[in-house]
Amino acid sequence: QVQLVESGGGLVQPGGSLRLSCAASGFTFSNYGIYWYRQAPGKERELVARVEPSGIVTYLVNSVKGRFTLSRDNAKNMAYLQMNSVKPEDTASYYCKVNLGGNAYWGPGTQVTVSS
Repeated sequence: QVQLVESGGGLVQPGGSLRLSCAASGFTFSNYGIYWYRQAPGKERELVARVEPSGIVTYLVNSVKGRFTLSRDNAKNMAYLQMNSVKPEDTASYYCKVNLGGNAYWGPGTQVTVSS
């Protein structure tokens, strides 16, 4: 059973940092790219980043370039989204996703709120 679970969200002040984690199980994690999305209230879900199985980052949305970085630990079946210099507009629920066999599998999300 494919499962993704995000963690690490919370309340952070503008300019602060958070590290989100995505714990994966039920598939060969090291073979698949991992996507990070976010959805703010009243807005559509937005692709934020993608990390390849090798750990190479192949996509970062322009609004987070220079502030967010991705990594993964294939031995631990974990992916990470490091959020630095956060802004109020980064407030959203953050999700990780994997595409397997034509299906998309999502985690339940973790809420990030950037506010002073």
